[in-house]
Amino acid sequence: MTAIAPGTPASPRSRLAVRLAWAVLWLLLGLASIEFLVAAYGKYRHLDSAAYGMFMTRRGWLWMHLAGGLTTVLLGPVQFLTQWRQRRLRLHRVTGRLYLAGMLVAATGAIGLIATSPAPFSIRLAFSATALAWLTTGLTGLIAIRHGLVDRHRRWMVRNYAVTLAPIVFRLSLPLAIAGGLVPSPILIATLLWCSWIVPLLLCETVRRLVGRRRPASAPPSTDAIPLPGAR
Repeated sequence: MTAIAPGTPASPRSRLAVRLAWAVLWLLLGLASIEFLVAAYGKYRHLDSAAYGMFMTRRGWLWMHLAGGLTTVLLGPVQFLTQWRQRRLRLHRVTGRLYLAGMLVAATGAIGLIATSPAPFSIRLAFSATALAWLTTGLTGLIAIRHGLVDRHRRWMVRNYAVTLAPIVFRLSLPLAIAGGLVPSPILIATLLWCSWIVPLLLCETVRRLVGRRRPASAPPSTDAIPLPGAR
C-alpha cells in the first residue's frame, strides 16, 4: 500500500467527501445544541420553578452560567464561517468580543456554582477542570490575535469551542452510559465530565493534523505574525 506523502494535493472527490463530513458534523452539533438549549432553558424559564432543586438558592450563578453559555454556543459557529469572516472582518471582531465576554460571564457563573456546590469533590474537580480548560483556550486565542498571530488564534478558538460544547457532549453521553448498564455514580459523572472536553480536543487535534498532512505544498503561507489593526 502506498502512503500519501505530506503535501499531496487532495482529489476533488476527496475534498468533496471532507466538506460533506464537516457539513454532517455541523448539522449534528447544531441539532444537539438546539436540543440542549431548549431542554436547559425551558426547564428554568420560570424563576419559581421546582425544577431548580438544589439550584434554587443559587439561581443567580446559574443564570449567569446559562446566559453566557447561550451566547457562546450561538456565536461560536458564526466565527468559523470563512467567507463571512473575510468579508466582514470588523463584524467578526465584534462578535468575537461578544463570544469571549459570554465565556467570561458563563465561567464566572460556573465558578460560583462550583464554590457553593454540595456535590462530591470528584465532580467539583471535574467541573473546575472544564472551566479552567475553557478559560485557558479562550484567553490563549485572545492573546494570539492581539499579537497578530492569526493561524494560532484560529487553532486555539477551535479548541475553545470544543470545550464550549462540553455540556452538550456530557448530556448526550450520560444517558448512553446509563443505557449501557452503568450506574450514575459520582465516579461515572466525574469521568464523563472529564471526557466531555478531553475527547473533543483530541478529535480536533487529530483532524487538524490529518488536514495539515494533506494540504498542498503550494498552499498560501501562514498568516502568523501579520500585525492586525489594534494588535499589541
